[in-house]
Amino acid sequence: MQPGSLARHGTRCGRILPSTAVSGALQSAGSTMPEGHTIHRAARDHQRDLGGRLVRVSSPQGRFALDDLVDESGRARLLRVEAYGKHLFFVFERRRIVHVHLGLFGRFYRRKSPPPPPRETTRMRLEGDAVTIDLIGPTACDVLTPKGMRAITSRLGPDPLRADADSAPFFDHVARSRTPIGAVLLDQSVICGIGNVYRAEVLHLLGIHPETPASAIPEAKVQSLWRLAVGLLRRGVEEKRIVTTRGLELAKPRERVPRAEATNVYGRRSCRTCEGDVSTQTLRARVVYFCPSCQPRSVEAQQFAGLV
Repeated sequence: MQPGSLARHGTRCGRILPSTAVSGALQSAGSTMPEGHTIHRAARDHQRDLGGRLVRVSSPQGRFALDDLVDESGRARLLRVEAYGKHLFFVFERRRIVHVHLGLFGRFYRRKSPPPPPRETTRMRLEGDAVTIDLIGPTACDVLTPKGMRAITSRLGPDPLRADADSAPFFDHVARSRTPIGAVLLDQSVICGIGNVYRAEVLHLLGIHPETPASAIPEAKVQSLWRLAVGLLRRGVEEKRIVTTRGLELAKPRERVPRAEATNVYGRRSCRTCEGDVSTQTLRARVVYFCPSCQPRSVEAQQFAGLV
């Protein structure tokens, strides 16, 4: 293997690639930021590989200082890896935390130890006795104190994937907000971890038009929205990908759903439910996919769009 090349067993945790195949699917839906299930799966995998162990921490790219993190040998004990929405926190001893936000282009690469020399663009390398994790291209990768971590998480809404999630602030915000629900679901200060794909799919499965003012949605349906988001995100963690077309439970473990059958409306030309045309529009500077037939505009949504 050439220096810097990927090991065959390498696991990539980064962009969700849209469907490129077959009937009804678009050739490209554009680059999308990793959603919460990707980050939580990365946290689980990194905890399994490196949690509780001494690891050698380095920044081949030289983009952040390690002086307060590592000892004289360049190592530190990784206590745990924690996900919150789209943010990942590597909690080390000595009250130091490495915060990572992958953004659009960040990726983790898993290699066997001892690893080959890192690429020059490697932002962070975590080298254990058996496994090495390389991070390339993140939006953020910096060393924090616990206070710095709290400053980040305090700005975020509840994360449906966390065991300690309190959904009450989300319900309260929705009940008071006239903002379109399609925009609310991408506001990480209201609910964190949901991105373009889950936003489109959750609203489709509940028959809600993305322009519907949040407060116009009945309370029972908002509760269903939360439960559906929890279920789909959890399954995304287990499957390592987004699949929204087979209900909350797969017929058999690790069932492989073809990429073109993984979503109902996102990245598609035709709706998998009714086979009608899928529409797209820009909502608060983000493109949203929806089916006009399955998700008809409510009177409130028509008013928001200026149609009545």
